[in-house]
This record gives sequence, C-alpha cells and structure tokens, in this order.
Amino acid sequence: MTREPVNGSRELASKIIKLAAEKKTHDLRLLEVGKVSILADYFIIGTGATAVQVHAICDHLIENLKKAGYFVLRIEGYREGWWVVLDYGAVVIHIFQPESREFYDLERLWADAPQLDLAEEDSASFFTNKATD
Repeated sequence: MTREPVNGSRELASKIIKLAAEKKTHDLRLLEVGKVSILADYFIIGTGATAVQVHAICDHLIENLKKAGYFVLRIEGYREGWWVVLDYGAVVIHIFQPESREFYDLERLWADAPQLDLAEEDSASFFTNKATD
C-alpha cells in the first residue's frame, strides 16, 4: 500500500516549508505519509496563532506556489480558519490554530509515518529521517 514519492514532491515540500516559515508558522512538521498510505507523499503540519495568521499563511502559500507553477487542487476549512487543508496532490498542507491542532493531533494519528528532520532545511540532509525506528 506504500509507494515511492512522486517526482518533484520533495522539492515541493521543501518549498512549502520555507514559505510557511516566512510567515512565522509555528511547530512545522513534515511527515512522509507515502511510506504508510497512498493518500499523498507528504503531510506538512503547522500552526498559526489565530485565524488571521492561519489565513495569512495559507494566502502566502497559495500565491507563491502559484507563481512557481503549483496549483492547489482543493482547499478545505479556509473560511473558519480553524484547520485549513491545502491539497497539492502529492503534498497536503494542514495549518491549524493551536487548539484544533491539539484536538486533532495528526502527528499521533499518523505516528507510523516517518517524521523528517527540518533542522537543516537548506542542506542536503533536509530529508533525512529522524530517529523513529
């Protein structure tokens, strides 16, 4: 049921992480869900302090990814700004407010998916696995 990442999905995930960080997205996580599911290659999870910040993060991502030639396939939850999902096919972005992130706890739900290290995002080791084994 697992699959290899789609060509270019790592580059897209890297670009998304950098763009999200530009808008001060808190507690960014990158899960390689393609190792345990066919839903996507990667889930990116982040937190905005308020609905206004969640909207700003999402707007920044959508606008800049569109300029780079990536188009969002589906947007869910934008209106409320409580938990917004931006679906880019191989990469799915989840931007939460703190309370909703704690409540839904996607990291626990997808605990079998390797969490990738974001500490060295500008280096070749950006996509190395954290010690999860």
